[in-house]
Order: sequence, then C-alpha cells, then structure tokens
Amino acid sequence: MSMTDGELAAHLAEVAGRLLIEVRASGVLSLKSLGKAGDATANQFLVHALREQRPDDGLLSEEEKDNAERLAMSRVWIVDPVDGTREYGEERTDWAVHVALAVDGVPTVGAVALPGLGLVLRSDRPVSVPTAPHKLRMLVSRTRPAAEAVAVAEAIGAELIGMGSAGAKAMAVVRGDADIYLHTGGQYEWDSCAPVAVALAHGLHASRIDGTPLVYNQRDTYMPDLLICRKEHADTVLAQVNAIGKAAIQSGA
Repeated sequence: MSMTDGELAAHLAEVAGRLLIEVRASGVLSLKSLGKAGDATANQFLVHALREQRPDDGLLSEEEKDNAERLAMSRVWIVDPVDGTREYGEERTDWAVHVALAVDGVPTVGAVALPGLGLVLRSDRPVSVPTAPHKLRMLVSRTRPAAEAVAVAEAIGAELIGMGSAGAKAMAVVRGDADIYLHTGGQYEWDSCAPVAVALAHGLHASRIDGTPLVYNQRDTYMPDLLICRKEHADTVLAQVNAIGKAAIQSGA
C-alpha cells in the first residue's frame, strides 16, 4: 500500500488508537497494568509499521531504546504511542496517539489521534480554526498547572482549563475548544512533535516560550517549554512570559 507521509501518519495514529481502545476494553488488566500494556502494544505496532513502510528513515519513540543513528538522518519519525497514560487508564478522553515526521529538525508532518473522541487531526488536511471568544481560555495540566501559565492567565484575564495529555491540549486549540496552550514544566520531543506539526499546518503559532522555533531530532530530547496559540495572541503571551520571568529573577524567586 503506497501512502504519502501524511496519509501514513494519520493511518498509523488511527489504528494505534483503535488497538488501545481494544486493550482497555478487554477488562482483564488492572489500572496499573493497563498503561504499560497499552504503551507496549501501540509502540510495537507503530515501530514495526514505520520500519517496514519507511525503512530508510530514522525513528524516535518514547517507548523504544534511542538509536543515535537518527542524528545523522534528515527524515526522522517521532512517535508517542500513548500521550497521557494516566488519562488512558482512567478511561478519560483527553489522551492521544502522536505520529510525526521531522525533516531536518522541522516538524513537517503530523497526526494526532484522539481515540476517546473518535478523531484524528492531521497536518495534511487542515481545517479552519474557530474564532476565539472575547475571554480567552488557557490550557494547563489538570494535575500540576505550571505557575507561569497561571500567572500569564491572570495577567491577560484568561480562563484556566485543566486537561490531560499534551496532544489533547494542543488539539483543543486547533479545534477551537481553547485558545492558548502554554507549558513550562518540561516535556520531550515525542510529547510535542506531532501536535506542533498539526498546529502549524492549521496556521497557529508554535514556539518555545522565548519565541524561538521548536527544533526536533536533537541528541538531548528534552524540551523545556512550549507555546501553541493563535498567531494574534502570540506576542501578548510571549511578552507576559518575559515580564513574569524578569520579575521572578528580580525578586530572587
């Protein structure tokens, strides 16, 4: 079966999501075991499929031992088999499957499946992002909201919305269910590559919180921070982050 990169990413994310739903619906695993089984099942499928369909490309997966050979490759697939393992295990809908392709470090192709909602959002089929309401909505972690995000929300008068996985939060902005996703608590490349590719394809702003581009397929896969929002809100949010950071430094925080 011959597919474009975009078609392949979307197909694999959708199938992995279906597998995860079936594993969860089996009813034979404890909550503790469910996350591990889901991660392993989805990862095995995604890794085998990508190695068969794109054997000349590099691969980076949260659930796979890293191979430094990817650093010399132009095209590298970056996947997160289950983004939001806790939410998946708790039978919530705010978890995702990420499949992305970075080309020379740029998040070029991406698909984010939201299996609990029956949706796959993809970079090769962008749709119109709904208009923002007067009172902006900012997404934060439902269990550990970052102090910087809370401070920015207060400064711009935004409503805080708690949500699970990074992919679910980023896609909430794409879908018009929220307006700003600001994260400063640290992530890894697989947490954001597919969501950023999809967000950029939909005309949204995506960057580090200092405004610099997000670069993937690095030796160190840790990514400290992230901002995804509509372009018209980016300057305001970045300015507030900068101001809060300077104030914290001056106060010795």
